[in-house]
Amino acid sequence: MSHRAGRTRWRRFAVVLVPCVAACASVGIAMAQGALAASFFISGQKFQVTADSLTARGFSLYGTIDVTRKHELVPVVVSGFRHATVRGLCQSVVVDIPVVGTRTLRLTGGDGRPAEASNLFIDATTETVADATFGNLDIGVAQGALTKGPVRSTDRNSRFFDPDAVAQQATSATLTDVRVNAVAVSAGTFNIPGLALRLVRGDQACP
Repeated sequence: MSHRAGRTRWRRFAVVLVPCVAACASVGIAMAQGALAASFFISGQKFQVTADSLTARGFSLYGTIDVTRKHELVPVVVSGFRHATVRGLCQSVVVDIPVVGTRTLRLTGGDGRPAEASNLFIDATTETVADATFGNLDIGVAQGALTKGPVRSTDRNSRFFDPDAVAQQATSATLTDVRVNAVAVSAGTFNIPGLALRLVRGDQACP
């Protein structure tokens, strides 16, 4: 059943869609036997993505499985945005470098003028938002029936994508104080005014 509303407001938004253990096991066995070939490998290392606010036209949320070069399976939630405006963007990854020690690579931008992205996809293991407002929200739509928000073509054509699994979509979304642990981010275009990239000492992940 489709749930529709002009505006739906959630004080706390924390959704994780994880495929069942049996599905993960069957996919792993198939890969080990060479029945499946992974077309996209992730590093497997998590990184932080934060934003003061994210406003989008065309939003989708669905589950899938990413694969590392070692053929490890990583269940993720994919947030898709057809067009997104991002303020106060921060992305960071903490690495331990032999001899040198811990360093954090931080990318920031979109403070004075917001960053803009088209067909933005964030593959996350956890995601929290202080406040979320959705327009024309559908919860429980089948992944294969998503139309209001984008679905990455490589996901839709993947053996890991279950068209009958539960998903969420909306014509618009406004999120504030976004905090994401991600394993991958991709976009058709991503314009980031005031882009700054710094390598700093110690663990200084995005706040």
